[in-house]
Amino acid sequence: MKKNILIILALVMGVGLKSFAGDAEKTIDNLKAAFKGETTASAKYAAYAEQAKKEGLLQIATMFEATSRAEQIHATNHQTVLQKLGRKTEPVKPEFTVKTTKENLEDAIKGETYELTTMYPEFIAASTSENVLGATKSFRWAMDTEKKHQVMYQTALTALNAKKTDTLSKVYWVCPKCGNTYAVAKPESSCSFCSTKSDKFIKFGK
Repeated sequence: MKKNILIILALVMGVGLKSFAGDAEKTIDNLKAAFKGETTASAKYAAYAEQAKKEGLLQIATMFEATSRAEQIHATNHQTVLQKLGRKTEPVKPEFTVKTTKENLEDAIKGETYELTTMYPEFIAASTSENVLGATKSFRWAMDTEKKHQVMYQTALTALNAKKTDTLSKVYWVCPKCGNTYAVAKPESSCSFCSTKSDKFIKFGK
């Protein structure tokens, strides 16, 4: 009977039996690292948005505002999983340097590429091995969003280099549950990652 109760609790909390028994230290470390990384990225992209505004690149500024919010959502999701595992996050003091928007876009592309090709695949492999279902979902939502962000940044950089930033989207939407980001005038009816209805999306731009 006691074992059945533990199984039910583990499933409700979104974690696997191994992590419930305390055998998820690698995933816990990864969640803390991801929380720090996403918190820093959110602050950095917000600062990049302000720099873009100073340069008169309003569409790029809107894009960075949207991605900043998405990264904040990822950080919150990682933190929530940690709390369910009985762990706390440490305060984060974001450290970064704001340069020109061109350089900021190049930095953003580099950061997203690392996360989607190296960091999150490794984190997902570990959480899958340790059977921490909640962490795997949170990592995957973040990774799939970073894929979209990388494309957005590359598109913006190409447009900036060609002096055609007016061709970039003026409106962005962010799913409040998973951070999925859309660079369209009107998004689909529900989030393609978590099925949240689009009327709940956060809109950036006009």
